Amino acid sequence: MIEQAPMYNKELDDIYLLAKLKMDGTLQKIQDEYLYWDKIKYKATDCSPTELWAAIKLFRRIRSSRVKFGSHDFTYVITDYMQRALHQFDLHIGGTLGSNIGIAETDKTKYIINSIMEEAISSSQMEGANTTRKKAKEMIQQEKKPKNKSEQMIMNNFITMKYIVQNKNEELTLDKILHIHKLISTQTLDDSLDEGKLRSTNEIHVVNHSNGEIVHTPPTSDELPLLMKSLVDFFNQEGKTFLHPIIKGCIIHFMIGWIHPFTDGNGRTARALFYWFMLQQGYWLTEYLSISRIIKDSKSQYEKAYLYSEIDENDLSYFITYHIQTMEKAFHALKEYINRKQKEVIQAARFMKIPGVNERMAQVIKIIFDDSERIFNSKEIESRFHISNFTARSDLKSLVELGFLDTIQVNKKKQSFIKSQDFDYVIRKYKI
Repeated sequence: MIEQAPMYNKELDDIYLLAKLKMDGTLQKIQDEYLYWDKIKYKATDCSPTELWAAIKLFRRIRSSRVKFGSHDFTYVITDYMQRALHQFDLHIGGTLGSNIGIAETDKTKYIINSIMEEAISSSQMEGANTTRKKAKEMIQQEKKPKNKSEQMIMNNFITMKYIVQNKNEELTLDKILHIHKLISTQTLDDSLDEGKLRSTNEIHVVNHSNGEIVHTPPTSDELPLLMKSLVDFFNQEGKTFLHPIIKGCIIHFMIGWIHPFTDGNGRTARALFYWFMLQQGYWLTEYLSISRIIKDSKSQYEKAYLYSEIDENDLSYFITYHIQTMEKAFHALKEYINRKQKEVIQAARFMKIPGVNERMAQVIKIIFDDSERIFNSKEIESRFHISNFTARSDLKSLVELGFLDTIQVNKKKQSFIKSQDFDYVIRKYKI
């Protein structure tokens, strides 16, 4: 568990110390990182750890804003770091005129499908789905039926993300939250009756699996109707004071985890609703960001962000700071991914010199050139390039006729395609 901080002491001379901290830059660093007591206590130099904590708490209380869900009060502080990051997000992932990230109109669908797959896989892996990214992508691209619970979780998440993209402009209702949960949890819960249904038990706890310790006990089931109504209203309505949409989205994400309205699948539902809200608010590039992949790689910090917020008088700033950091990392990862893909397109362009080879076929040749064990089918080509099944089959048939692929008859109807035995000879023949 997170160490309990000292109680705030009004008798300490916080004002003088606060002014000193602001002058020497210590306050700025502590606020930008939004440190908790377990880190702040080691920052004390000319004062005691308790005095330093009291000064920081005074500053945060002065700057804090309040938001209410049901009968529970929460606070948050907008820091300089948050404002700098939000400004960059407004410039690059929102608006209507596009972005300088470099996504060509012709490539948008391809990148969206890949990003939705990444988000579906990572969000499921965080909740225990045990399968490789490569196998998961093949299952989605080739539209294979899930073979186990892990694959079902990933397929559910992919279907859910597509549903959100298609319905992003609609208002949120409790029924839609329940529908999202049903899409996410189909055939993955111990009891199928819990799919798309608020929990009716109080025997639900968030547990540290390494030692069995209970780290969060959510509100009782009889509080859920009022809490969920508060959340739906918060999602749909503007408050009396302006709250930046990304901050609001972070709070929505936190609240589903904190309320824990379902027996299972709360984390996946929370991340799905965050995406929905971001897309609804016009942050269109969110559709390309795989935030769960970043969270999965920093799961310990993700969990601590929840715990810090709850233990420190429901101060949401810990979670908001962490969430914005993950968005920054996801945005940088997207830029790197696009640069890499654009290089691959340039590399694949050399194969377009071959007579009869179009851009799609050139990319398939490039994939086979890099991965000789790769197996294709028409469904994957159809999904990868967002083309009709007829066009996908025509491309594959042409690659067979040109000598780049061999056909494997899976059954009477289905065929797969692999690197041909003459592939290297054909490549040399065209002097590629």
